[in-house]
Amino acid sequence: MEDVAGVLLAGGQARRMGGGDKCLKPIGDRPILSYIIDRVTPQVSTLVLNANGDAARFSDFKLPVRADSIEGFAGPLAGVLTGMDWAIDTAPQCSWILTVPTDAPFLPSDLCDRLRKVIDSENSDMARAASGGRVHPVVGLWPVSLRDDLHAAMTEENIRKVDRWTARYSVSDVDFSTAPVDPFFNANTPEDIARAESLLNGIAG
Repeated sequence: MEDVAGVLLAGGQARRMGGGDKCLKPIGDRPILSYIIDRVTPQVSTLVLNANGDAARFSDFKLPVRADSIEGFAGPLAGVLTGMDWAIDTAPQCSWILTVPTDAPFLPSDLCDRLRKVIDSENSDMARAASGGRVHPVVGLWPVSLRDDLHAAMTEENIRKVDRWTARYSVSDVDFSTAPVDPFFNANTPEDIARAESLLNGIAG
C-alpha cells in the first residue's frame, strides 16, 4: 500500500536466545530477518528496521535502521513511536505504519490488506492481528496522526505497555488461521528455531 510504511521491530535484547539479535539467527540457510523482509515488502511502500546498537550489523539487508526514539529499551511501544517518527521524517506520504516483530518468519502475505479493510469497515482507529485465540498487540496498523499522543503517553505518563495505550482508542482485531502454521509463530529460543525449520520444511514439502 502506497500510504503504509513497514516497521520491523528488532529493538529487544533477545535474552531467551542467549543475547544477540534473534532476527539474525538462521532458519535453514537464511537469517530470520530475510523471511520477514520477503513477507512484508510487497505489502508496504517502504521499510525501516527499528534496532538499537550498531546499525552496521544489518548492512547486508540494505534497509534504513532507526534506533528507539526513547532510550532505555522501552519495549515495543517505543518501536511503534520510532516508526511513526521515521515516517514523519522520511516517508511523509505514509499516513500509516505496519509494525511486525522480526522473529516471526511466517507472517501473512495479506496482513496489511486485512488490517486496513477492518479499520475501514469498522471505522476504528487502528487494528491488530490475532490467531489461535491470542491477540498480538505489536502486529498492527497504526495511524501516524497519533504520534504526538503516543509520545506524550510515553514521556509524560511513562506508559510502556502497548495494551494500556491502545485501550484509549477503538481497536479492531483480525483473526488469522493457524493452518498449516500459526503465521505469528515467533522464534524466541533455540528450540523455537528448530521447530521453525521443521515447519518451514513441512510447508515447502
